[in-house]
Amino acid sequence: MNARQSIMRTRLSLLAALTTLVLAGSACGDEGSDDVARDPTPSAPSGPPAAAVPDGPVRTRDLATVMDTGSPELCLGPVAESYPPQCGGPALLGWDWAEHAGTYDEQGDIRWGTYAVTGTWDGTAFTATDAVPGALYDPAMPTPTPTPSPATAHSDAELEQIATELQAAPGVLGAYGGEGSEGHVLVDVYYDDGTLQTWADATYGTGVVLVSAALVDAR
Repeated sequence: MNARQSIMRTRLSLLAALTTLVLAGSACGDEGSDDVARDPTPSAPSGPPAAAVPDGPVRTRDLATVMDTGSPELCLGPVAESYPPQCGGPALLGWDWAEHAGTYDEQGDIRWGTYAVTGTWDGTAFTATDAVPGALYDPAMPTPTPTPSPATAHSDAELEQIATELQAAPGVLGAYGGEGSEGHVLVDVYYDDGTLQTWADATYGTGVVLVSAALVDAR
């Protein structure tokens, strides 16, 4: 091998070594980039919980209208003050008007009355086991419940937005916020064992959302 060939071989060896170093560096850089790409992103806040279902008997919080325009329903939401009244609600099973003679009104095929109803709730229908007509209902003296102050100040527009979000939550009858709500969002539900209230406090701040259930545990 002459001197020129020796020099050329040396140059080729150096070039190969440099190429190996560049490729190794690129691989390291790619590996680091992959690590960054694989970093977990923060998960979005979970949505409202499923509607709670009691495992024992419940009762209406106050007097409720039983409406029958073909089959009995338990009106747990708003009732229009007309004659006959207009309202609707979940199916009321185990209800026999013959057992409540003299305690209800009727017009044509429509029958309705106001009762404090006790029974079971499966999340879809209410099965009555007892009912006290409004004329005989003697509620215990209610204990005033102080309204908590919101943890943070929200504008009326923000409260309305929260109410809109909660309208679609499972088991919600209605949600109201904004002007006149005194810094709160008022949420009416069929039943809550505290799960929805706890979620709302964690999501929007303690005291911002006030959950009120139409059905409460019977005692």
